[in-house]
Amino acid sequence: MAILKILTDKEPALRGISRSVDAITPRIITLLDDMKDTLHKANGVGLAAPQVGVLRRVVIIETEAGKLYEMINPVIIEKSEEIQHELEGCLSVPGRWGITERPKKVKVKAMDRNGNYYTLEGTDLLAIAICHELDHLDGILYTDKAIRMLTKEEIEELGE
Repeated sequence: MAILKILTDKEPALRGISRSVDAITPRIITLLDDMKDTLHKANGVGLAAPQVGVLRRVVIIETEAGKLYEMINPVIIEKSEEIQHELEGCLSVPGRWGITERPKKVKVKAMDRNGNYYTLEGTDLLAIAICHELDHLDGILYTDKAIRMLTKEEIEELGE
């Protein structure tokens, strides 16, 4: 496995639109494994393939230790009303945090590494992470949707 470089918001590749995965190849499996190692090394909650320079519709999320969700060609099929979230950040936007509105609950349909389709319902942090990571697949960063970004002083008060 390898630790991949996480692109920052200054790199135009993050604004690209990801292509669907047509077949689960050894390359896709390696990408999933490398993304997992990269996510753990960065102490993140989620990672989308575009964040590591691969414009494919692949996402991993781990909001609880040991409970990793791998999503290939994910699509949100249901979502609840949006609520305001006080703190959203991103591995590609280091040191910055914002206030966003995201659904409290979402349902996503995706494929796993074995090519099996499944649905996943997420609430609260998992719902935020799903929406956040799927936005990356369309070249959207949370900063594009933020109601407002926190100031340096507010971030320092939070201890982030």
